[in-house]
Amino acid sequence: MDLLNAVVALLNFVLIPATAYGAQLALGALGVTLIYGILRFSNFAHGDTMAFGTTITILFTWWFQSMGLGLGPLPTALLALPFGIAGAAFLMLGTDRVVYRFYRAQKAVPVILVIVSMGVMFVYNGLVRFIIGVDEQRFADGNRFIISARDFKEMTGLDEGLALKSTQAITLVVAAIAVALLFWFLNKTRTGKSMRAFSDNEDLALLSGINPERVVLVTWLIVAALATVAGTLYGLDKGFKPFVYFQLLLPIFAAAIVGGLGSPLGAIAGGFVIAYSEVMITYAWKKVAGYLLPESLEPDGLAQLLSTDYKFAVSFSILVIVLLFKPTGLFKGQSV
Repeated sequence: MDLLNAVVALLNFVLIPATAYGAQLALGALGVTLIYGILRFSNFAHGDTMAFGTTITILFTWWFQSMGLGLGPLPTALLALPFGIAGAAFLMLGTDRVVYRFYRAQKAVPVILVIVSMGVMFVYNGLVRFIIGVDEQRFADGNRFIISARDFKEMTGLDEGLALKSTQAITLVVAAIAVALLFWFLNKTRTGKSMRAFSDNEDLALLSGINPERVVLVTWLIVAALATVAGTLYGLDKGFKPFVYFQLLLPIFAAAIVGGLGSPLGAIAGGFVIAYSEVMITYAWKKVAGYLLPESLEPDGLAQLLSTDYKFAVSFSILVIVLLFKPTGLFKGQSV
C-alpha cells in the first residue's frame, strides 16, 4: 500500500505536472528552433510573443464569456485561440516588415539580428503590459478537474489522492495535435519541403526557384501559432502574468539548445528534459521517502535539492553544461 501511495504522490506532484510543463516548453522551443533553422537567428522576443498572443486570447475569452459563449466543460480560451494566433501573426509580420526585413536585405550577421530581437522583446513586453496590465490574470473556466484527489481517494482507498487537472490533459492533447500538424506540414506539403530546403542550403534553394519571402512569411505564421498555443496552454495551467513569460525565455532556449538548436525533434525532447529536471530537482521528496523508507531512515527536512524559487537556475545550469560538452545538443541542430 505504501508503494502505491508513493507512486500516486510521484504522479501527482512530479510526473503529470512535468509532462504538461514539458509539452508547453516543447511548443515554445519549436518556435525558437524554426526561426533559428530557417531565418538563422535566435529570437529573444519569443517569450513576449507568447505573452502577446495569450493576451489577445484572454481579451477574446473575456468577451465571449461576457456574451455567454463557451465550450461547456472545456475552457472558453480554446474558442478564442484562433483570434490570439491571428493577433500574434499580425504583430510578427508587421515587425518583420518594419524591422527584420531591413537587416535581411543588408545581409546582417546573426548577432545583429539577435541584438535587434532583444530590442523587439522590450517593445513587445511594454505593449503587453500596456494592454493587459502587470497583475496576474485568471481566465480558465469549464471543469477544473477530470478527477479530483478526494474522488480518487474514495475510489481507491489510498491515503494519497491523484488530481488530474483538465488543463493538463488539454495541454497534452493540443500539443500532440500541434506537433503532428507541424511535422505533417514540413514533410508532406510543398511549402514545408521548400522551408526545409531553404534551411538546409539557402543558396541552392534560391537557385531552385524557391521564393524566400514566402518562406519567411510562412515561418512567421507557424511561429505565431506555436507561440500563442504554448502561451495560452501555460496561462490556462498556471495563470497569466506578463513578467513570467519574459522569464520563460530561459527554459525555452535551454530546451531548444539541449535538443539541438534548429532540430524540431530536438526541441520536443529538450522541452521534456528541462521540465523534468526543473520539477524533480525542486520537488520536496519527503512525502515519497516517507512511504518508501523505514521510519528510522525518513528525512527530517523536506529532502528538496533546490527551492522552487531557483527552478530557472536548473535550466540555466543544464544550458551551460550542454554548451560546454555537447554544443550541438542531443540531436544535431541547424536543420529543419
